Amino acid sequence: MRRPVIAGNWKMNMTPSETKVLVNQLKTALADAGDVEIVVCPPFTALAQARGKLMGTGIQVGAQNLHWEEAGAYTGEISAPMLTDLGCSHVIIGHSERRTLFGETDADVQRKLHAALSHSLTPILCVGETLEQREEDVTRDVCRNQVEAALAEISAKDLAKIVIAYEPLWAIGTGRTATPEDAQAVIGYIRQVLAEKFGDAAEHVRILYGGSVKPESIDGLMAQADIDGALVGGASLKADSFAGIVKFGGQE
Repeated sequence: MRRPVIAGNWKMNMTPSETKVLVNQLKTALADAGDVEIVVCPPFTALAQARGKLMGTGIQVGAQNLHWEEAGAYTGEISAPMLTDLGCSHVIIGHSERRTLFGETDADVQRKLHAALSHSLTPILCVGETLEQREEDVTRDVCRNQVEAALAEISAKDLAKIVIAYEPLWAIGTGRTATPEDAQAVIGYIRQVLAEKFGDAAEHVRILYGGSVKPESIDGLMAQADIDGALVGGASLKADSFAGIVKFGGQE
């Protein structure tokens, strides 16, 4: 049985003072969340506040990005040692907005993945297709290429430390959500791609769905055989909606 993961990506939202309010609300709302791995990913400026308020609660704190180098002349960047020193446990890597808006390549994603693993951060590796690619019926090719590029030099032992998130770009921030069956078809295929390289280890990898996830849509998603949780965007900015997603995610 794979333990469900519900991760909230706050994106460029929440000041440090707003973070204090939200995490206090989350501590109350998620006090009886059950056996779910819960992660919140605030912006860099709010990581310390989130970690300080959530320490000892079971709610983990992750970052939204990192640089592959440990230190150096990389103005504006954040390294893995900086994140671990803040108490981060996870980091999102290869999010579609990083790929499309900031030009991150598959090679960048691979280097960031290795940097995270080398500092005991759990990578949440994002893959997914654009609307144009979906309409061209190349979703599987896109996902295969992104997965294989990111994991090209990863061992089966390290694979167990990675969480993968399938995020169709056309469903992010649009209010559109892939049907549970559509999401399962792609996520099941991603697991098949993993099995081709890593064998039985693929069965232990948690694969999440990300794309306008809401309390109303999580039930159908979590009922699918290969979907192990969600990477939540806008709904993670309100304690009640995020808690609604988390609490269903832990049900059998």
